[in-house]
Amino acid sequence: MEAPFQTGRLLDGDAAALARSVEKFWTQPVDFVWNPAPGDAHSPRMTTLAKPARPVSGPGTFKGRATRTLTFLPSEKPGWWIRRKDQKEQFMVEVSPRNIWTTQRNIVLRSGSPHNYLRMVEHIIALRRGMGIDNAIVETDSGDPPLFDRSSLDMVEALGEAGIRELDAPAPVVTVREPVTIAGSRGDFVTLAPAERGDTRLFMDVAVDFKSAIGQQRVQFEVTPGSFRHASYARTNASRAQMFFTKTVGKIFADTRNLGYTRGNILIHGKKKYVNAPRFTDDAPGMSLEAVWHRAALDLLAALSLIDSGRFAGRVWSHRAGHTLDCRLATLLQLRELLAPVGR
Repeated sequence: MEAPFQTGRLLDGDAAALARSVEKFWTQPVDFVWNPAPGDAHSPRMTTLAKPARPVSGPGTFKGRATRTLTFLPSEKPGWWIRRKDQKEQFMVEVSPRNIWTTQRNIVLRSGSPHNYLRMVEHIIALRRGMGIDNAIVETDSGDPPLFDRSSLDMVEALGEAGIRELDAPAPVVTVREPVTIAGSRGDFVTLAPAERGDTRLFMDVAVDFKSAIGQQRVQFEVTPGSFRHASYARTNASRAQMFFTKTVGKIFADTRNLGYTRGNILIHGKKKYVNAPRFTDDAPGMSLEAVWHRAALDLLAALSLIDSGRFAGRVWSHRAGHTLDCRLATLLQLRELLAPVGR
């Protein structure tokens, strides 16, 4: 993962701006490399849960005073599906680029009725590729998922306790037919490169660059159960100004007045220092890598988990990107038929 990569076909964005962004990416130092332990790998078989996972509950993401619950269930039906128990006579929402409703603040999936949706699904669906669980039903009592002080670790533990059951078929694995890149307007890009024949692994090289206490952070890792569990403890972040807004003026706006952000479930950063204690201070001397771990494993990996034709394998490089660019890429991969099975 140390060698420079070819950006390949540019799906969208300005080529000259992309070249400048790639140069900045390669001059940014790598802060941490995750090396998987022996045996730390996903099953080569298609999988589901061995039994229903224990329900996980927490304050609502957008209605912080309400308790919200998720339950993960085994399924023989290929893919991940979201079932709203409070929405009658509605089909389950398939986790797929076809059902992306919006990515303005977070990823929202919807199917059928405008009421049949689930907000901020990224932290939930990242479990699909991160834990190597191919088939599952996510049952929810609301379109507003819970927030957890331990980020996604509560869900990881619940699924781990339920166990993973192998099915009588190899796991479908797909990759890109050729290197592809999508670039944004603020120095952001995501590049994907094909997996070698027979290689079902996914490698990620992800960098963030904030003009705040977060600063520049970059990690390289193979997506395995171990690396994903490690990263699942990383919270999303908000600036001090954003937190102030949600707790004051934001209370008059529908999309922020009940936002359940607290100092426990969100990493809050100011210009020069964090407001609350950051995590992941042991990965790199003198700094926290919480923001980049969250970005890589719970945001970008979520977009790759939207791919509904199989587990994505190959290599990923990302710099300064966010939900909108991630999801546009996942959509274009399928719209332009850029995915192909990984040869055995």
